[in-house]
This record gives sequence, C-alpha cells and structure tokens, in this order.
Amino acid sequence: MKSIWQSGTEFKTFPSLLEDKKTDVLIIGGGITGLLLAYELKKQNVNYILVEQGKACNAVTSCTTAKITSQHGLIYNKIEKEFNLDFARQYLNANQSAVNRYRELADKFKCDFEDKNNYVYSLDDTNKLENEMNTLGRIGFIADYVNTVPLPIQTVGAIRFEKQAQFNPLKLLSQLSRELNIYENTKVYAIENNVALTNGGRITADNIVVATHFPFINTHGTYFFKMYQSRSFVIGLDNGEDVNGMYVDEANGGMSFRNYGDYLLIGGYGRRTDGNCCFDNLKKFASVNYPQSKVEFQWATQDCMTLDGIPYIGKYSKLTHNLYVATGFNKWGMTSSMVAAKLLSDLLQNRENEFSEVFSPSRTMIRSQLLINSLEAVKNLCTVSSHRCTHMGCALKWNKEEHTWDCPCHGSRFTEDGSIIENPAINKLRNSH
Repeated sequence: MKSIWQSGTEFKTFPSLLEDKKTDVLIIGGGITGLLLAYELKKQNVNYILVEQGKACNAVTSCTTAKITSQHGLIYNKIEKEFNLDFARQYLNANQSAVNRYRELADKFKCDFEDKNNYVYSLDDTNKLENEMNTLGRIGFIADYVNTVPLPIQTVGAIRFEKQAQFNPLKLLSQLSRELNIYENTKVYAIENNVALTNGGRITADNIVVATHFPFINTHGTYFFKMYQSRSFVIGLDNGEDVNGMYVDEANGGMSFRNYGDYLLIGGYGRRTDGNCCFDNLKKFASVNYPQSKVEFQWATQDCMTLDGIPYIGKYSKLTHNLYVATGFNKWGMTSSMVAAKLLSDLLQNRENEFSEVFSPSRTMIRSQLLINSLEAVKNLCTVSSHRCTHMGCALKWNKEEHTWDCPCHGSRFTEDGSIIENPAINKLRNSH
C-alpha cells in the first residue's frame, strides 16, 4: 500500500557504508527528522553522517497526512493544566516557528506548499473547545471559534488557526536530501559509548542522534514505558469535495480531512497497534457521504505517543551525555520534526534553546498513561503466542488484512516471513513461516 506522496516522487540513491568512519555528529534514521537535522547541520558547516537502514523517507515519513500546523488537537489547555501557561506558550511558539520555517523552505524547494486554515472540531463537547479558547487567550494567540465546518458530520463547533499549511513532504525531502551526506541500507545494531556498530563498519562520533521513530536502545531512557504506538488509516478519494482547509477531531480515534490536488484525504480510526485494521470503516463513510468519489489510495500510518502529549527531544537520558533523541510526535510529525531539527542542532553546538525544557525527555513520568502502558506490556508478555516480538518478547497479533505480525506493547511490526516493517525491533522474527 503506497501513499499518495510516493506516487511519482523519486529520491536519489545513496551508497551503503563499506568502511569505518569518524564524524562530529552521527544521525541514525533517514526520515523527515533526520533529513531536516542533517540539512540544518550542513548549513552550519557541522561535520555529520546520516545512516538509514533502508531507503530514505520510505517508512513513517511517507505515510503522513502532511498537515503543517501548531494546532495539535486541544493540546494547550492540557499543557496549561499539567504544567503551566508558560509551557503552553513555549510549545505554541516552537511549533509556530516550525510552520514559518517550512514556509521559508517552500520558497526554495517546490513541494505543493499551500497556506490553509486548520480546524479542530468536536462532535459533542463545547466545554473542551471553550477551555482551549480561554487558554489560547491567556497565551495571547488569536484563534477563532466557529460554529460549523463544511464536513458531512454533525459537530458542535471548532477552533480555527489561520495561515497554517499543507504540502507534499516527499517532494520537499527528495530535493533537500540530494546534497546531504547519507548512507542507505546501513543498519545500526548497537551503540558502544561513542561508536555505532553497523552492518558496513564502525562509526565513531562525538555525538549521536537517534531519530529512528521509536528509539531502539532499551538500556537508557525507558522509552518502552514512556511510549506506545498508535496506528491510523487514510484513504485518498478521487473526485472528492474541496473542504477548503485541514480538519481533525479532538477525540481519540476521530477523523481528519484535507485535500491534495484533486483528491480528498480522509484519515482516522487511530488505535493502539494491535493487529486490527480499519480501512473498511473509512470506505463505508466515503461511500455514504461522497458517493460520487472513488478510493484511489489507501495507507496506514504509525505514531509514537508520549505520556503527556509532548514529544521527547533532547538528551536520550540524564546519563547519556553524547546521545540524543527525537521521538514521540503524537501524530504531529511535520512541525515536531522541524522543532527537533532546530532544537537538536542548537544542543549539538552547545547553544541554548529556549524550548529545551518543554521537550526534555527527562521530564516527569508520573502520568496515568504510564500505568496503562505498563499493564499492556505485562498482559502481552504473559500471553501465549507462536510469535514473539524480538524487541522485548511481547506476544504478537496477526493482522489478517495487512498480513503482518503486530506488537501491541511497542508497535513493532513484521511481515509474514519475519522481516521488520516497523521498529523498535531491530532483529527479524525467528522460526517464521
């Protein structure tokens, strides 16, 4: 299942690593976060190497809905309650800055960039919308409360952020990556101090950045407790209506809408990765509400979800001084990856960044989601299964529609023959057939 972005977009082929190397910064992961960071470091004349175990931008990045917005659901009232108003303000400023940086890149790299308003709607809860508006008012950010949206669903209202954006991410990244120092088909299977061991040689680096979607190092950071993965589904309708904006439900599992060219992209039914698939739900919705349209594309995407809804960007842990991470983008990977690129480039060059505390991976883990993650892990570790995840041994579930083995604990996914589709697993399944 290829996404709409993979249709007609060609990437340069990069060599594989075949010898030992030394560098100032090693970036592990060739998705949007790694590429944007490499681009930032190159501009600042920092010596770096980026390695990708497969092909650049051929995994999670290629499956986004590509909405560029600082409106990440109804996040700001939540941040104000769990932290404080200043944290909410900084989170907004960081992501608004990311929106503007994409706008600057789009002037240089043609990528179907369009200014669009973004809407977060609710089906049944005006209180949530009002609370969010109140927090935004205290921050000093101008947003609009609207009573209706041009969608075939009944809502009680929505909050609008003006002058957000949408684009084709692979068009941007295929151009941006051409002059970067990238090694493809180069898998890092271990890190020992400041040395990364790969299938093609050893890379010695002063600093190492793990930008692999879900971090694969379990000895530090406890990311296997701090995150789980959520799987969502998208269809692209030919001859779909122009909804003139980007829309997302504030509720978990709700639907999102945006246009791309002649296509209407409808996403939703996000759920913990558990072997289930929801394309039929989207197709039924489309057949009822857009009967004149035809499904031309369908794909699934997978997102790392943090304990508090804020990404983890910074030092991998308090004990790893030369190891950094960017993960947990909570379904908002476009702006979060840009925030990560700027924040990490500053940290790697010993520059202060005003947003480092907000995104610190070492912030408190005392959140209710921690208990849910722990119980899910214990349940699946105790489940009898013919297939067990090579990451931490959880029982895998068979996804009969996509023909994959999926891990409910941390979201690793494998083909029927045991090859890895989604990390954090780094080893194939044993005894697969």
